[in-house]
Amino acid sequence: MIPSRAFANRTVAVFGLARTGLGAVRSLVAGGTNVIAWDDDSAARDLGGQEGADIMPWRQWPWEKIAALVLSPGVPLTHPKPHGVVGHANDAKVPVIGDVELFAREIRPDPDAPGKAPVIAITGTNGKSTTTALVGHILKACGFDAQIGGNIGKSVLELAPPGPKTIYVLEMSSFQIDLAPGLKPDVTLLSNLSPDHIDRHGSMDNYAAIKARLLRQTAKDGQVVAGVDDDYSSSIFTQLAAAARNKAIAAAHPVSVGKVLGRGLFVVEGALYDALGGRAVKVMDMAEATHLPGAHNWQNAALAFGAVKPFIADTRQITAAIASFPGLAHRMEDVGHVGKAVFINDSKATNADATAKALGVYPDIFWIAGGKPKEGGIESLAAFFPRIRKAYLIGEAAPLFARTLDGKAPYEISGTLDKAVEAAARDAIAAPAAHPVVLLSPACASYDQFKDFEQRGDAFHDAVAKLPRDMKAAS
Repeated sequence: MIPSRAFANRTVAVFGLARTGLGAVRSLVAGGTNVIAWDDDSAARDLGGQEGADIMPWRQWPWEKIAALVLSPGVPLTHPKPHGVVGHANDAKVPVIGDVELFAREIRPDPDAPGKAPVIAITGTNGKSTTTALVGHILKACGFDAQIGGNIGKSVLELAPPGPKTIYVLEMSSFQIDLAPGLKPDVTLLSNLSPDHIDRHGSMDNYAAIKARLLRQTAKDGQVVAGVDDDYSSSIFTQLAAAARNKAIAAAHPVSVGKVLGRGLFVVEGALYDALGGRAVKVMDMAEATHLPGAHNWQNAALAFGAVKPFIADTRQITAAIASFPGLAHRMEDVGHVGKAVFINDSKATNADATAKALGVYPDIFWIAGGKPKEGGIESLAAFFPRIRKAYLIGEAAPLFARTLDGKAPYEISGTLDKAVEAAARDAIAAPAAHPVVLLSPACASYDQFKDFEQRGDAFHDAVAKLPRDMKAAS
């Protein structure tokens, strides 16, 4: 745990006592702060009290004594409208921050001076979890104490305090960036941008602007590496590159389309090239990275390569670590085989753009999709429908997805994940394809039937494990 001493001997309020909120309470208490807290869930309140917070309904808080409000990233800050606790804080002129801001003030107390340890921040819409895990893996393989957290794994304040070889690798959601105005990473990666969380940001422009703010903060003194495959990311990159006075801006191209904007990293015919020095040098064949299939993962590898270059001089060490990456749970994860059928857990694909990446990798797909639908549904996936031998639809989105697929790809409404796995397995085993894939890639949030995508992915894994190994095709 990292003690937060920025508010020592003062009072800080914490609203929301899930993973990040509890981490903030522990950190603040350890740093000598008086903490008052609230959560609408009684079990969460009990946990907060056990960690040393004074549990008090937020409407009763002594706002005149509160130095800051630490808000859970899941609580609306601006859209569709601010939560009532945010309105009270604004009226009382109390700063509203998140746990990442506490981390930033502790690791880099003077924003104009080097921090106690380097910070690499990874953000974007899709690919950021894989890239975060990959960056951490490379650093660990090369002898660093990579502390990985934020929007993945541990909350940021639950990471270990800085040591001589520590580098913090943080996955950053737009919600967390919004609540961390003082975060100034040494390296920031932007994977890509597509519509997501629009209900919380009001518009795609607002969503992109929040991501861009973190990159601008970094570009002042640090390094930015950005994917440039979409219009929003390309525009942000171009603006940063034009304004940069240092040479800390690099573009990552997943395919050999167009030219490199200044210095860059790109993949041509499955080979990663480093053009950070101006001349393109082949550094590895992506076929060596067996757990990073597809062009989107090639881009993730290029981004990760750019992020660690300031810390690792030997390119061969970096590429060896990329090749040894074991993959990320719930992201195109091979969870088993029954007969000739392969079962792939891509539960982390919670929107259509993420699902497109998986549909583009496999040619003979028995697709399990659905859950709590997001704006746009699966209309954008029409180009991949010829790859789908049959779809098995679950959750709230099933009727909507059925209408989109009608006449374009075979489907059935399975309703629940276990029924979908059994039906897809039988059909895949009966298929004439040599290597049929049963793919869970929902293109939806999980909250209608599961608490999160991890639980959904675990349920898929369990359902596959329960299939008879000698399962026969349906007659």
